[in-house]
Amino acid sequence: MKDTVLIVDDSLTVRMDLSEAFETAGFRPIVCATAAEARQALACEPVTVAVLDVLLPDGDGVDLLSDVRASPFASKAPVLMLSTERDVKHRIRGLKTGADEYVGKPYDRTYVVAKARELLRSRRPGPESGKSRILIIDDSVTFRNELRRALENADYMVLVAGNGEEGLRAAAADRPNAIVVDGVMPGIDGAAVIRRVRLDAALRGVPCLLLTGSEDRGAELRALDAGADAFVRKEEDIEVILAKLAATLRSAGAAPADAMVSLLGPKKILAVDDSVTYLQEVAFTLRGEGYDVVLAQSGDEALELLAIQSVDCILLDLVMPGLSGREMCRRIKEAPVLRDIPLIMLTSLDSRTNMLDGLNAGADDYIPKSSDFEVLKARVQAQIRRKQFEDENRRIRAELMLKEIEASEARSAREMAEVRATMVEELTRKNSELEAFSYSVSHDLRAPLRAIDGFSQALVEEYAEVLDARALGYLNQVRLAASRMSQLIEDLLQLSRVSTTELRRQPVDLSGLARLVVDELRRNSPEPQVDVRIQDGLMVEADSNLMRIVLENLLGNAWKFTSTMNRPAIEFGASESSDGRVYSIRDNGAGFDMSYSEKLFQPFQRLHSESEFPGTGIGLATVHRIIVRHGGCVRAEAEVGGGATFFFTVGKKTLPG
Repeated sequence: MKDTVLIVDDSLTVRMDLSEAFETAGFRPIVCATAAEARQALACEPVTVAVLDVLLPDGDGVDLLSDVRASPFASKAPVLMLSTERDVKHRIRGLKTGADEYVGKPYDRTYVVAKARELLRSRRPGPESGKSRILIIDDSVTFRNELRRALENADYMVLVAGNGEEGLRAAAADRPNAIVVDGVMPGIDGAAVIRRVRLDAALRGVPCLLLTGSEDRGAELRALDAGADAFVRKEEDIEVILAKLAATLRSAGAAPADAMVSLLGPKKILAVDDSVTYLQEVAFTLRGEGYDVVLAQSGDEALELLAIQSVDCILLDLVMPGLSGREMCRRIKEAPVLRDIPLIMLTSLDSRTNMLDGLNAGADDYIPKSSDFEVLKARVQAQIRRKQFEDENRRIRAELMLKEIEASEARSAREMAEVRATMVEELTRKNSELEAFSYSVSHDLRAPLRAIDGFSQALVEEYAEVLDARALGYLNQVRLAASRMSQLIEDLLQLSRVSTTELRRQPVDLSGLARLVVDELRRNSPEPQVDVRIQDGLMVEADSNLMRIVLENLLGNAWKFTSTMNRPAIEFGASESSDGRVYSIRDNGAGFDMSYSEKLFQPFQRLHSESEFPGTGIGLATVHRIIVRHGGCVRAEAEVGGGATFFFTVGKKTLPG
């Protein structure tokens, strides 16, 4: 089944251009000229990814973004916003509202498609149903479609690209299991594509099959010399191509290095300069090289952007009114989440003093301003490549250090007494038993629970006239108990998962997450009308999925315990302390006796009866485990009948702003 892309833009040219680009890449486009058309589409069919213009004739694209997030057909879809760079406030507002990416006009269509693919890949880390992903790069639409149909019939997932540049971006975004590339194409030919893949640390292990219609006997040697794993002439039967591909996949080594960042992937440049003319020249030049360029006309605008959007390189004017380039550089290099971004200082003041001034402030490079942008393009590429090599070296060093630690621990373990060996063995056995229990809970216990509930429901529905009121009451109690046990199992499994799942830190908009959680609470529990106030701009460096679980539990508790109040109210905000930023969720609900507060974060400990407020007693234990994994802490303050406030921190990695 094809991924569906919703494209909303009042420009017919943009709609046709993006529709063609996404369709070529294997998506099914839904194009709309207005917000009203888009809302109709959202009400009718699932959307995998959305591309929204900010300025629409009948509304605002940011408001439409809220509708996308609220739609059951598109709530989890990555959203890219499109608009001109004239007003940076549009970008900031869109990203704060929940957009995953923002692309300035004029855009690069291959960049938009590649970014959409990258966002989808990050949400779907593995191929569907275990299928291998094959990327076809060929400028012939006829041959591309014929090969695509054959591969899909052979149970492969297929990605397509119409030229070498687009293919390299697709490879970086989707990390295919193999690449089938035409040898002769306009622009970058097949051999050049394979050489670029082999030079990229994140992609060099991907098997490549080179196709050619040439009769030249030297073509195969040139293909293999470029790094191809196999070579097939186009006049061969499609079955021969499929057989060669299958053999190549069987003999391939490790899967693509998904954890690594590909140098060929979409790259974002932040250019900061008070000269609009110079900014436009820089943007035009770098967009021609395939970069997405974000423009800011002041240091304050740039810092506000960096608080909500990451970039791959920063170009910074040294002399600007207000916040100077030197001061902005110092702030960036002092922020842990920003300091590793390559920063190039630009100035029209070509002097040794200014160069030293910029480098001493922490800049990674210094370039005098000039109308010749070749040097600028080369320096940007060099800095991005340097950053990737440094990241790769850090990863390799970390892996080597981990192996050394493991080897040292192994040596120490061999030297320990027999008692110690027995204890280690016992721990392993207990862990195995725990894993077996978790498996049993998730697979074996749910089936009899469903049977109990199902047969009880059947008795209620089919024998209601035979059974008296007491018997029907007993059956309803059985169903309630089965439902409660099912919820308890789910909560226990979630508690187990949050302890073992990989922690993926990234900038997280807690304000946006909180609003999504509250919207869901309102849909599920329309009464009572709760007054909810959420502070804007609460950003943190954390695992997005785990932080959503934290907010679902804390806001859900606040919602539950204010349900008996005449005017229920909930507040989510933050304050600064000596230990950093402290987040708080305050309610005016039932509260609790603080003398029992030590029980709050232990599993199965409840301070209210089931008849008063339903629950399993697992939620706060889950919150505690997630916050501790992030290096933070959580505590509560309350009084009976006077509401409760839960405070939490998220380690040291709070973003600026």
